[in-house]
Amino acid sequence: MSAAPGAAAAARPFGLRPLLFASMACTMAMMAFVAVVGPVSRVLGLQPWQAGLTVTVSGALWMLLARVWGAASDRRGRRPVLLFGVGGVCLAYLFMCLAIDAALRTLPGVLWSFLALVLTRGAVGAFYAAIPAVGQALIADHEPPQRRAAAMAALGSASALGLVLGPAAAAWLARYGLSAPLYGMALLPLLAWLVLWRALPHEPPRAATGLPTIHIADARLRRPMAVAFVAMFAVGIAQITVGFFALDRLGLDAAAAARVAGIALTLVGVALVLSQLLVRRLALTPARMIRIGGLVAACGFGAALWVDSAASLWACYFVSAAGMGWIFPAFSALAANSVQPHEQGTTAGSIGAAQGLGMVCGPFIGTLLYAAGPAVPYLLVAAMLLLMALWPAKRRRLA
Repeated sequence: MSAAPGAAAAARPFGLRPLLFASMACTMAMMAFVAVVGPVSRVLGLQPWQAGLTVTVSGALWMLLARVWGAASDRRGRRPVLLFGVGGVCLAYLFMCLAIDAALRTLPGVLWSFLALVLTRGAVGAFYAAIPAVGQALIADHEPPQRRAAAMAALGSASALGLVLGPAAAAWLARYGLSAPLYGMALLPLLAWLVLWRALPHEPPRAATGLPTIHIADARLRRPMAVAFVAMFAVGIAQITVGFFALDRLGLDAAAAARVAGIALTLVGVALVLSQLLVRRLALTPARMIRIGGLVAACGFGAALWVDSAASLWACYFVSAAGMGWIFPAFSALAANSVQPHEQGTTAGSIGAAQGLGMVCGPFIGTLLYAAGPAVPYLLVAAMLLLMALWPAKRRRLA
């Protein structure tokens, strides 16, 4: 029964480039919102926690819906579910643009502005959750186990490129008004949908009737889900605390701290792209990639204890992101290599749920620990990454 998916995949080869473009385009659109949410919130009179909640709700919905999208792709096929998700991102993003533009023009009040942002940005995040879940399942369908880590790294590189280009494009378009970056970026999900519509192969659903769905607590998923949680937990803490760290540890004013933080996050994207390009050229097992990446990233985060300048902060973030670039494709490949073909969609969704939980918990716990000292959140992340790197792995047939 499990041979059918592999036969279908072999009969209908799938090129990776359309999926990479779609991932980059949708990530650019998501990051454009992050780049302008601060100024937009200030104009609308929102408090910082309200602006933060509009971003946090996306992580929560990612956590709740990733398995749903993945399981749906097992039942109904990758193509229809992925097209539905990207189409949903396109429509939800357009409604978000219209809502923000209308709020900036009419200033309807804090409550209405806050609700509009939460609902529309939440809808974008809910549909966006389908892209990594179904995309990783597609890769697992069409790539042999020994090549999955490299393919996952390619997908990660595309997202990282969107992480860099999204804020840059938003900054360039912001000269035409706060709504301009959002309207400009709204074209990208539409273009992604058109590219996928032409490129995705028409294939039958992956799961045969009667096959059980993998449980989220399945022993095969424990290690990759734990690593996925720690990775996104680290990312969430790094994103939420960098600006405060520049203010308090480096003694900068608000404008200078914003510039330093912006450069640090840009270097994160650059390091992710470079490290994942390197991973694609190396034939390493996912477990070994986790060990190497975890040790490198732990060194980068732990070095925050000695940061005393902007340059040293940038170096810490670059080294940390370089290590994370090894970890992200590894846990996805480790999970895919541990399960059967009919379980790939639900497995990818389970990994997405763990990532979403990390993105929800990271900013909250990070800001709480920051009160004990600027370096404390980073030291916690370093310790967690070290534990993940040293986790003794059982020898599995494919991982």
